[in-house]
Amino acid sequence: MDRVASLGLNARVAETNVYRKITWRIMPFIVVCYLCAYLDRVNVGFAKLQMMSDLGFSDAVYGFGAGIFFIGYFLFEVPSNLALHRLGARVWIARIMITWAIISALTLLVATPLQFYVARFFLGLAEAGFSPGIMLYLTYWFPAKKRGFALGFYYIAIPLAGVVGGPVSGLILEHFAGSTVMKAWQWLFLLEAAPSLLAGIAVLFLMVDKPEQASWLTEAEKAEVNAELRREDGEKIVHGSSAAFLRVRPRSQGDRARRLTRIMTAAA
Repeated sequence: MDRVASLGLNARVAETNVYRKITWRIMPFIVVCYLCAYLDRVNVGFAKLQMMSDLGFSDAVYGFGAGIFFIGYFLFEVPSNLALHRLGARVWIARIMITWAIISALTLLVATPLQFYVARFFLGLAEAGFSPGIMLYLTYWFPAKKRGFALGFYYIAIPLAGVVGGPVSGLILEHFAGSTVMKAWQWLFLLEAAPSLLAGIAVLFLMVDKPEQASWLTEAEKAEVNAELRREDGEKIVHGSSAAFLRVRPRSQGDRARRLTRIMTAAA
């Protein structure tokens, strides 16, 4: 019995170690990516007063432009997540970040309400699928019992964006207030797009799609993670009305992508 207990303890320790390794390898970079996304989404709020004054926008024009972002975001969430599943997280997350960085930077060129609306709408299209895509990506690495911690780690970026984004945006607006090249709010869009662009390029080199492709995992660790994920997919159950357990067909990863996107869309 002692030997069996010892083996069980060793197995649990090994499992803990492999998921700790995965967490510290992929989650800090994902948090940085989310931080960049959040800054590019909300920097229009920091630019609001100067932008409205310089361009002569009314509150109604600004409000509609700020809100139209979410129309594009909503429309492209499901197609984006399906594309991620088909093309791989590394390629698709990089595409998302690079295109939203370019569009965010180009917002400095807007001069009319229509241009503002177009820029915000396409920014929403570009960023759509990022958060649902990360949710899906995490299911490739963590079983359900470990995923809660990973998601908590991921959402650290929301308060972090407020802590970092506010002071940084304020410093940019203050430092470039007297610029003769561009207005301070234009510098804000340009400079805060740069981290997203650099992070998007870094994704192509640093992100790994699935455990079996991770050179920093041993073969035994890869097998352990994949076995756990296959076991979870094969043992999904639902409660029947009679309180019995009914076995259901495992969801494919494509089904998982659609389901996660619907959940994230409803939550948004």
